[in-house]
Amino acid sequence: MKQSKQKILGIMLIVVAFVMLASGLNAAQIDGAYFEKTLNVNNTTLKLTGAGLFRYWGFKAYVGAFYLEEGSTVKEAMSDRAKRIELQYKRSIKGKDFGPATDKMIARNVDSATLERLRPQLDYHNSLYENVKPGDRYSLTYIPDRGTELALNGKPKGLIEGEDFAAAVFSIWLGSKPINKSFKKQILGLN
Repeated sequence: MKQSKQKILGIMLIVVAFVMLASGLNAAQIDGAYFEKTLNVNNTTLKLTGAGLFRYWGFKAYVGAFYLEEGSTVKEAMSDRAKRIELQYKRSIKGKDFGPATDKMIARNVDSATLERLRPQLDYHNSLYENVKPGDRYSLTYIPDRGTELALNGKPKGLIEGEDFAAAVFSIWLGSKPINKSFKKQILGLN
């Protein structure tokens, strides 16, 4: 019974978020996390496509939002377009646990040769992770010809070059085998 109520509440929160997006308000709010409607990054305007709540083993893990370069469609989300994903955590996670999870999810979406070629970039990226506590927010922002920046609570941690790296790391949420298909639909605004 308790799980049913939680599931209904989760669905209601998602519906409210999408109604807010559709009505043209300035932001989305999911389970207490606030996401701007637009962002300006490196003189590029990114527009919010959607937001959602990701659960892992029944627990709220994080809420997230996806932004895509103005004028792009969600069909272009994995192309060489500026984009950002923001994840606000609901639980504490050790920094050392992010790397293995990142590697595992990327391995589901790229072939072994690509994974091996990207190994130096992945190792560097994974070394940037720090412990997070509830309320902390990681963002990954890709700008063509610049690279993918990992930031924690708005503070840049490092920049990883390459369109191929960006495609691999964003495949965690947007690839053909994302971490969660429902979450993918939510952040792309397809629900």
